[in-house]
Amino acid sequence: MTAVRDTWGRFLKNLRISVTDRCNLRCQYCMPEEEYVWLPRDEILHFGEMAALVDVFIELGVDKVRLTGGEPLLRRDMPRLVEMLAAKPRLKDLALTTNGVLLAEHAPALKDAGLHRVTVSLDTLVPERFTRLTRRTTHAQVLEGIRAVTKAGFTGTKLDTVVIKGVNDEELADLIEFGKTVPAEVRFIEYMDVGGATQWAMASVLSRAEMLAMLERRYGTIEPVIETSTAPADRFRLPDGTVFGIISSTTAPFCSDCDRSRLTADGMWYLCLYALQGIDLRGPFRRGASVDELKALIAGGWTARVDRGAEERLALRDRSPLMQIGQLKRDPHLEMHTRGG
Repeated sequence: MTAVRDTWGRFLKNLRISVTDRCNLRCQYCMPEEEYVWLPRDEILHFGEMAALVDVFIELGVDKVRLTGGEPLLRRDMPRLVEMLAAKPRLKDLALTTNGVLLAEHAPALKDAGLHRVTVSLDTLVPERFTRLTRRTTHAQVLEGIRAVTKAGFTGTKLDTVVIKGVNDEELADLIEFGKTVPAEVRFIEYMDVGGATQWAMASVLSRAEMLAMLERRYGTIEPVIETSTAPADRFRLPDGTVFGIISSTTAPFCSDCDRSRLTADGMWYLCLYALQGIDLRGPFRRGASVDELKALIAGGWTARVDRGAEERLALRDRSPLMQIGQLKRDPHLEMHTRGG
């Protein structure tokens, strides 16, 4: 194994794979439109291709893989891909992020296939608010899916909540209390101005500082969890010992420690969630590039990596949405649901 570092000394360790760009929700912070330009089906990587590319990434130091979408459980036979990846001994962590709608049906098979952990998106406990946020009426299915995670034997479950000021910000404590019953660690995510978030405005962002202030009014003193980690969430402990996280990419970016890259369902590799251009891995792979040639392509991309996208966004004086609808229709790779969030 040859570990590689970028220009800021960040190792290539964490790969997120979007297995599909399709989703069965239309969340306002990610997919505010009803219709989208989808990736051509003949360009979508087969599971064997994904597994082979993961082998190359492992040779360069990747030891964590997260399967994402769109909604990954829309991809047929997902347990088969999980089984292929779980069989790789150098992969220390294999996780999946899902909106939970189909999770109750698939959780047992995913566990049996060797999946280590599950993260479920849960932005509200209020069914009517869920419908307004997602334009779908599947809130009960999401809650059923979350309950199914524990029944299937998973531990280390996380619940991710995108917090939008004036929309769901009064639910922070309620979500933490719900997390205790799962059990799961709740992570609050600042509303981000990434591709697809065409309705984003800074006025809608509830900052980490504001979240902590709101929670301290409910719980009292909150202590930071001191740990060495490249995980995106800063973790905090309530007086009763409950731990929760805040991902503050908008107001306090973690770019200096970011070891993540993203592989889209059609094989484009992005070195930053905010990156406007990616590196095509599908083309060389399907043309028969050797493992060494693919390693050189990936290593060359990572060692030249300068990306600190969230920090660059924070420095802007006039901060408007990253992308407009016209740009997204011309290049669906700019969408967050295409590159795995």
